[in-house]
Amino acid sequence: MQTRLLSLLSLGLAAACAAEPRPAATPAVQVSPPLDLAGSAYEAAASVRLPAVPPGEFPGLHNVYFLSERIFSGSEPEGEEAFAELAAWGVKTILSVDGKVPDAAAAARHGLRTVHVPIQYRGFAPEELQKIAKTFRELDGPFYVHCYHGQHRGPAAAAVGRIVLDGASREEAIAEMRQWCATAAKYEGLYAAIASAPLPSAAETRACAFDFAPAHAFAGLRPLMVELGRKWDLLAAARARTWAVDPAHPDVDPLQEATQAHQLLAAAVALEEAAARPADFRAWLAEACEGAGALVRALSSGVGEKSGGEEQRAAAESAFAAVTATCTSCHEEYRD
Repeated sequence: MQTRLLSLLSLGLAAACAAEPRPAATPAVQVSPPLDLAGSAYEAAASVRLPAVPPGEFPGLHNVYFLSERIFSGSEPEGEEAFAELAAWGVKTILSVDGKVPDAAAAARHGLRTVHVPIQYRGFAPEELQKIAKTFRELDGPFYVHCYHGQHRGPAAAAVGRIVLDGASREEAIAEMRQWCATAAKYEGLYAAIASAPLPSAAETRACAFDFAPAHAFAGLRPLMVELGRKWDLLAAARARTWAVDPAHPDVDPLQEATQAHQLLAAAVALEEAAARPADFRAWLAEACEGAGALVRALSSGVGEKSGGEEQRAAAESAFAAVTATCTSCHEEYRD
């Protein structure tokens, strides 16, 4: 493992090795006390200056940071190559805090254990902090911690491990989130939890009844929104190619992805859960569904092909931009 980290350091990718070596932690590591903040936690994340270290990029793994010898942070593993790479690094446990149920079966094929504790962008619930801290304290590392893109929720969860397992200070943990992992300023709740929230003691996590489940499945709106986010990322990539199919991924067709996004939104609109939400939420959801339908109609004209004209491309662009703006407004109020 040490050889692997030293090799990564020579490539300038191992953030943990960019600073002075940290002493090995013990199960009784002293947890850094909460910070007394005069301003925002995001602002406090600039108080400790870290060396500039670019994220690691590997097959099926993006935005990777080696925060210590036992805690790595990055994106959702994609494909067998990604899990093989994690196994080669010596990873024993994958901690996913994304809303999507992780591929525990693929991880297991490479000798990796998966734990799923999904969290929201606005911060941690107390029971989520309990489960995440318990995972770091009681399961085998090294740990690979991820959300979807590896920039916001995943680094925040990894910061919990940096404090309770590695004994890092809160200042250092939030500095790593901001300066290395690029956790956005708008997710102040994630920063504030790491900076100031009471973290469970070792005795409290021992008493926590958590079986380290590899999957936490949701019903209702949440899984639909998780899947929709992935569809929209694929559509954003297609938009950058003027809606042409990516030759490297011919199975990802923009029209098909838009159709599925529209179906997900239509299913969300029809849920009783959605009908019980506030009026502005319902309006945004209906508006997004209507816009996704307009995108499907524009792409149905063959806009990504040579035959697609400027009018059709403009219609697709308009529909895409409208849905993106609507979702952003809704997220600011109800997700972020």
